[in-house]
Amino acid sequence: MRAVVIAALIATPAFADPDPADWDAVLAEAEGQTVYWYAWGGSTTTNDFIAWTGERLSEEYGVTVEQVKLTDTADAVTRVLAEREAGEDADGAVDLIWINGANFASMKEQELLFGPFAEDLPNWQYVDVDGKTVQTDFTVPTEGYESPWAMAQVVFMHDTADLEEPLGSMEEILTWAEANPGRFTYPQPPDFLGTTFLKQALIELVDDPAVLSEPVDAVDYEAVTAPLWEYLDALTPVLWREGRAYPDTGPRQLQLMNDEEIDLAISFSPGEASTAIANFQLPETVRTFVLDDGTIGNASFLAIPYNSGSKAGAMVLANFILSPEAQARAQDPEVLGYGTVLDLSTLDEEDRQAFEMIQLGMATLPPEELGTVQDEPHPSWATALADDWQERYGVAD
Repeated sequence: MRAVVIAALIATPAFADPDPADWDAVLAEAEGQTVYWYAWGGSTTTNDFIAWTGERLSEEYGVTVEQVKLTDTADAVTRVLAEREAGEDADGAVDLIWINGANFASMKEQELLFGPFAEDLPNWQYVDVDGKTVQTDFTVPTEGYESPWAMAQVVFMHDTADLEEPLGSMEEILTWAEANPGRFTYPQPPDFLGTTFLKQALIELVDDPAVLSEPVDAVDYEAVTAPLWEYLDALTPVLWREGRAYPDTGPRQLQLMNDEEIDLAISFSPGEASTAIANFQLPETVRTFVLDDGTIGNASFLAIPYNSGSKAGAMVLANFILSPEAQARAQDPEVLGYGTVLDLSTLDEEDRQAFEMIQLGMATLPPEELGTVQDEPHPSWATALADDWQERYGVAD
């Protein structure tokens, strides 16, 4: 009898993680769970979308979603790490994180993630694995430890009432800024959008952008970044408030444009301007452009910490966000205006028509005009550039 009991315990461990390949079991385990989704909370439209996913999951799967609004995704990473150091290896505070880049690389390296799970999700069958960067994150292979949920690409927003024609390069942006002092700024690094501006400038100014796929400590950092600091030394005095102050976030940058304090701003969402116009957060004269040699693009992902107590519910949420219903809603500029991670050719006729009927909005470039998508640098560049920028140009919080 003792041998039988031991065998049973081995076959069904008391706290076994849910198997994403057994989806019926995942759905059964998820019912009644609460998923604490740690996500950047700086955008009302994004927060509204997350609230909508919670309503849908409650209706369809009996899963409750609670958004924990972050100002910095690194806070969620720090919390999971602290829980592991405290021996809290089950039912941690964080069930799902909106993540990418250096934070994902850090959690993966420290084995803080549950998985692999993403490529076993039922709706993974619709994901565009050939045409979009959904299996690498800032050059780091995802290997199923995070699920994509939105595509992003850098665009520049310009108010055509004051800046009629698009600018084709970082040098043209500098020339225009010198002729129009005080009319351009970018969010203050280490805000991700401000750091993205630094990366975008470096990609265009460096002799060989391929060097940025290497970790910072593997290259001559001083030599590679010298053109960037020379560029910023010229640009900073002609920025808004002469570079003595910066908007702390992307939404604050939009407010400056709506208040007619600036005419040019950076965005990481091709549909953000149209969404903002629809919500009366930007004037109808705003349009977008990309640089002639292309702009940085990447995917936003969802990851599940190793010590989540609601892994099944988190996977159900990640799978729902990959559904044609959720992806079409996210792409609608009157909701979010985010690019889809799906391959529309894999959808049935009804779902494909739902995407085709979406009006992208007056300020959104059609996909064929977004140009070349440039790869993100290795995650180590974001931290190094933001730290260096703060030493050279940083201002008080």
